[in-house]
Amino acid sequence: MADDHHLGRRDFLRHTLAAGAGGAASFAAVSGRAADDAPASQAPDAPPASDSDMPYGTIGNVRISRIMLGGNLVSGYMHARDLRYVGPLFRAYVTEEKIFETFRLAEAQGINTVFESGAFLVNRYNREYGGNLQIIPHIRVEQGQSDQALADHIQQQVDTGAPALYVWGVSADTLAMAGACHEIGRAVEIAKSRHNLPVGVGSHSLAVPIACEELQVPCDFYVKTLHTDDYPSATPRHLQQDFMWMDNDHEGWYDNQWCIEHDRVVEFMTTVTKPWIAFKVLAAGAIDPREGFGYAFRNGADFIAVGMFDFQIESNCELVRRLVRREQNRARPWRA
Repeated sequence: MADDHHLGRRDFLRHTLAAGAGGAASFAAVSGRAADDAPASQAPDAPPASDSDMPYGTIGNVRISRIMLGGNLVSGYMHARDLRYVGPLFRAYVTEEKIFETFRLAEAQGINTVFESGAFLVNRYNREYGGNLQIIPHIRVEQGQSDQALADHIQQQVDTGAPALYVWGVSADTLAMAGACHEIGRAVEIAKSRHNLPVGVGSHSLAVPIACEELQVPCDFYVKTLHTDDYPSATPRHLQQDFMWMDNDHEGWYDNQWCIEHDRVVEFMTTVTKPWIAFKVLAAGAIDPREGFGYAFRNGADFIAVGMFDFQIESNCELVRRLVRREQNRARPWRA
């Protein structure tokens, strides 16, 4: 969130658009200096990647670690409720060197994918430090957007080296609110017709995958939030409603609740045969990984995308290894 106030809907969209670009300007906002200032010699060494025990799945022909490095803690966009010190603390700690160190630690644990944001930094890391990370960026879709403008935007995202793409959750929620989910299908069809890549659809609202299934949108996977609401800063249940995250003035809402009716989400996703990437599984840090990861994998997620600091990676990866082994015979079959 912004340092000194709760983001309004327009501020949220504007800030997230800037963060999602993942370019030099994005990082400069995080670190306070140009992205090219840090010499390559400052990148830390890490042991060679040993992914023999990291569980993986595939979407299309793309091999993806069951836990991905969430892009928010790469691009600098954070959700911190009303904790105003968190933004400055993040910028003081997460320098470019720290981001590259985090990438190296993630690879050493078997993580091979960054999700959503930070393509510029991922590509620089791979080029300058011999990394092999891949990134799955989003497609920004707007109502009334021309086919050519959408195709040009998709091409820009493909040109980052992306092995897969997905319709951004903010876009999909906005279109669903406007009753325009056919625009989501149009974006998927344009992307798939021009590029031989898996294309997914993201959302915070369950209304989006429900509509996509009804409209038979030819997406290859879904990206859907999943977390419970049994933590102190969750919106009281009698105040929860769909799309409340799009309205900063919604009573009782903090920017750490991105999933409502979680039981209904689990029930519906059980009927979906496409792979599912779950995100916001820790409710922006309000839920312990042992609970949030366990809930996600036990209830059908095939992958989780999690924003992580460097010191969290090893324990989180070990937790994922244990949980995936434990949940091999869960109710929703593994779809990837």
